[in-house]
Amino acid sequence: MPTNFTVVPVKDGTGKTREGNDEDDVDGSNVLREEEDPTGDGVPKENSPFINSAENDKNNYDGTNMALFEEEMDRHPMVSSLLDKLANYTNLSQGAQEHEEADEEEGTKKKTVKSPQMGTFMGVYLPCLQNILGVILFLRLTWIVGTAGILESLAIVGLCCSCTMLTAISMSAIATNGVVPAGGSYYMISRSLGPEFGGAVGLCFYLGTTFAGAMYILGTIEILLTYIVPQAAIFTAERKEDQLNALLNNMRIYGTICLSLMAVVVFVGVKYVNKLALVFLACVILSIISIYAGVIKSGFDPPDFPVCMLGNRTLQNLQFDKCLKTEIINNNTVSTQLWRLFCDGPELSSTCNEYFVNNNLTLIQGIPGLASGVISENMWSAYGPLGMLVENKRLPSVGGIDPAKDIYLPYVVNDISTFFTLLVGIYFPSVTGIMAGSNRSGDLKDAQKSIPIGTILAIATTSFIYVSGVILFGACIEGVLLRDKFGDSVKGNLVIGTLSWPSPWVIVIGSFFSCCGAGLQSLTGAPRLLQAIARDGIVPFLQVFGHGKANGEPTWALLLTAGICEIGILIASLDAVAPILSMFFLMCYMFVNLACAVQTLLRTPNWRPRFKYYHWTLSFLGMSLCLSIMFISSWYYAIIAMGIAGCIYKYIEYRGAEKEWGDGIRGLSLNAARYALIRLEEAPPHTKNWRPQLLVLLNLDSDLGVKHPRLLSLTTQLKAGKGLTIVGNVLQGTYLSHEAEAKKAEQNIKSTMATERTKGFCHVVVSSNLRDGISHLIQSAGLGGMKHNTVLVGWPGTWKQSEDPQSWRNFIEIVRETTTAHQAMLVAKNVDSFPTCQDRLGEGTIDVWWVVHDGGMLMLLPFLLRQHKVWGMCKMRIFTVAQMDDNSIQMKKDLQMFLYHLRLDAEVEVVEMHDNDISAFTYEKTLVMEQRSQMLKQMHLSRTEREREIQSITDESRNSIRRKNQGATENSNVSQQSSTVEDAQEDEAQLIHDKNTTAHTTMNNKEEAGPDRVHMTWTKDKLSTERNRNREPNANVAVRDLFNMKPEWESLNQSNVRRMHTAVKLNEVVVNKSQGAHLVLLNMPGPPRNRGGDENYMEFLEVLLEGLNRVLMVRGGGREVITIYS
Repeated sequence: MPTNFTVVPVKDGTGKTREGNDEDDVDGSNVLREEEDPTGDGVPKENSPFINSAENDKNNYDGTNMALFEEEMDRHPMVSSLLDKLANYTNLSQGAQEHEEADEEEGTKKKTVKSPQMGTFMGVYLPCLQNILGVILFLRLTWIVGTAGILESLAIVGLCCSCTMLTAISMSAIATNGVVPAGGSYYMISRSLGPEFGGAVGLCFYLGTTFAGAMYILGTIEILLTYIVPQAAIFTAERKEDQLNALLNNMRIYGTICLSLMAVVVFVGVKYVNKLALVFLACVILSIISIYAGVIKSGFDPPDFPVCMLGNRTLQNLQFDKCLKTEIINNNTVSTQLWRLFCDGPELSSTCNEYFVNNNLTLIQGIPGLASGVISENMWSAYGPLGMLVENKRLPSVGGIDPAKDIYLPYVVNDISTFFTLLVGIYFPSVTGIMAGSNRSGDLKDAQKSIPIGTILAIATTSFIYVSGVILFGACIEGVLLRDKFGDSVKGNLVIGTLSWPSPWVIVIGSFFSCCGAGLQSLTGAPRLLQAIARDGIVPFLQVFGHGKANGEPTWALLLTAGICEIGILIASLDAVAPILSMFFLMCYMFVNLACAVQTLLRTPNWRPRFKYYHWTLSFLGMSLCLSIMFISSWYYAIIAMGIAGCIYKYIEYRGAEKEWGDGIRGLSLNAARYALIRLEEAPPHTKNWRPQLLVLLNLDSDLGVKHPRLLSLTTQLKAGKGLTIVGNVLQGTYLSHEAEAKKAEQNIKSTMATERTKGFCHVVVSSNLRDGISHLIQSAGLGGMKHNTVLVGWPGTWKQSEDPQSWRNFIEIVRETTTAHQAMLVAKNVDSFPTCQDRLGEGTIDVWWVVHDGGMLMLLPFLLRQHKVWGMCKMRIFTVAQMDDNSIQMKKDLQMFLYHLRLDAEVEVVEMHDNDISAFTYEKTLVMEQRSQMLKQMHLSRTEREREIQSITDESRNSIRRKNQGATENSNVSQQSSTVEDAQEDEAQLIHDKNTTAHTTMNNKEEAGPDRVHMTWTKDKLSTERNRNREPNANVAVRDLFNMKPEWESLNQSNVRRMHTAVKLNEVVVNKSQGAHLVLLNMPGPPRNRGGDENYMEFLEVLLEGLNRVLMVRGGGREVITIYS
């Protein structure tokens, strides 16, 4: 149970430490620490096949035999060098050797540490024996046998010993699967199940060891005050009912004094504890031998320990010498001391207790002996409540119908309520301590051979001792004496001591020193375990306990341990403390079994234990037994212990340092993920389970930082931590030359994702060109059935100003490829104005413009957004567009019914767009768009040539306009004014067309234009705006010249005119209705099939989004994503 461990670096024959360590580092500062990363990132390097590897050790290569590998020698050492390091590896004694050297040789050169030479017997068997056999054996086992009976006591012993034996088998498998540094169960669990489980169970193990120290100290004080020097008690009780409180107060005071002394001893130097270890072990062995010797002697010469019985009730033989009511002295009948305890006075005429008067006194032998046949009477249990009298049912009894009123008379009574499950919790600490061998692995010549053999033999030996002890105690000791916990019926003798030979003092002194030694070792091992956990860095708030004295003694951890131990001492009852530490040790053993089972079932390549006699079913059986015993012993203690472990687990998961130890939980997660992915491949998700699995395409700046982090904020708000999120980026170049930039970009993206609380994966691709890289991401991101179904990008807001047209062409290609892949697409405009995850939008609306059916994406997205606290207060409004032939009223009713079946709360409005006349503003927009398209064809010219060409086109266009429009009508003048005002927002260069534009457009119109006559409509608002703006004195000359372009409108591509008309009219309606909305969602039109009109497509979208702040354009993936069915 007590642990005592550390790992120190190896020194060579010159007295210098091995590479990478200073001479002064041979101390406790290396407790349970793997090789640190020289970069200081705090992640231990465990990819080395040996622990004390030296990163700075250079392989002095000189020769030609391995010239083919000479360039890799710095990263891949020669096999001879590797084997040399493995041969020289060791990790030394975990007790105090380095601390003894620091204390004894401070300021002098330290001597060379010898290689470990301990074998199985001295290194594992005897330490486990010493830790397992302890206070419960000497102070409580006889009481457990008397209370539970031999049969149920055997059940308790069998249950607990089976649990530890199964745990030892699992522990042996883990301990022989490679080198196990110090730390025992903590190291095995943390490296097998991960830092979260390791930290939680490690702290539980620490608490168990600390409370074990409290239990041993309480046992020491109980032996001292009850059996050695009872007169040393500070508090004494005048009445029997106060005896229990007086005993507990004495335990608290002396326990605190004893704890302080032990803490000082440990603080001064644990060398004294280690030097006394053999003395403590000898005390345990001599005590066991004396018990067996007493059992053998009782077969032919039982010891004389009479028990005085009044009727069938057992009397406390503390205040009287003779078991008589009266005695004859000098021919006179006088009352005895016993008379005075039951009567008002010493006179024979005094009023006495009724039961005392009606029943006779009887003397029975407390130790009738092995051949007495008392075993048959002790077979069955005798549980009872608090205050129940200890009775022998074979003796006659008269009266005593209401024994409750007699409990304060000098009878032996139950000091606690007894039942089976309570005894299991009290007994279990007597089988703990099986980790002593694994904690001392550095002392062993062959740890992988010694740990399994020594531990299992120790458990088998102690199990035999316990089982034989139960049977022999039941066969040799009278039942009433067995149930007498403190030996009050035999003049305050230790019950197990009455059976021992040659004297009860052998057991009393032996158990006293055994408990002292176990308490000291607990106070030595627990702080080092806490220091090991603190130095692992997995629990941030414990890091202060990783520091200590100059020689590595864990001073702060010792103070905390003493404080927690004092809590157990203040409880003061051994029977109350034992179940507490049982919980923590049971949880520790449970996770050792779980670790072995997980590793076995996963069949990880590194799972190759030398101990072959294990099976995952045995590990699961052991785990189930541990869990069962936890709840059998005390269900509320079990829940509290599991709650503590759960809180620590979640804390480490949330705040703890990132550690990669190749643990089994990660392997289990991989197996579970593989199984789930294979299942997902079987069929596409049902509409009920559909949710946007996002591929977010980010842009990075020149420093590889994220340009628009709000895009990740939107992702978080849309996902709320559910579903798949892949954040992708493409770097242009080759992977060989840009590998470092790719890693840096990935780190920056992950950092931004953490800041924006986006849970997902990052994928940075290096490709020869951006278009191919993005295409590869869209096609191959994700794995199996866990692939994205939606692509989220930001709107390229500077596409007009960009000199490289490739940016907006890439955007259009993304739209085309997502459509081809049957994936949905979301485009966020003005994404930098979107709220962060810390913002809280007030009351407002999310407006949905449902123009065409996209599978329900427009309905689903606002619902998902409103699940997040940012959008929680927003209301949802749905607008749909009615054409000339539509029934607006019926449409609204149908839409409301549809939303009702979808269980969505939203306001519904139908917007009518009946005006089919195309305005002059639309024609002018279309004309400017086509002129810009022609101009972009000249982008291959140099900048100077381009400016010269633009200027010539501008001059020729102005002359052409003036010639063609001489004698224009008054209406056309009005049209000129109107178009001038609307197009004043465009850049002058975008208003110029190529000199060949007219002929080219005329030829196209001959094929496409219909016979319909062109109608131009002007609204009152537009005409007023145009007149006011036309009066501005600084109006550009080129803009005014455009009002003479009316004849060219007739030669425009009518398909482009119609599209522009839709964009303008829809934009007017959306701006009018939704300009104040927090967010606008609307259908995104698809790109043209002919790539020649790509720049026109961008212009259509720009017009559609003009005047709106936050917009999310949605393009469905071609499947239904929302359903009215349950």
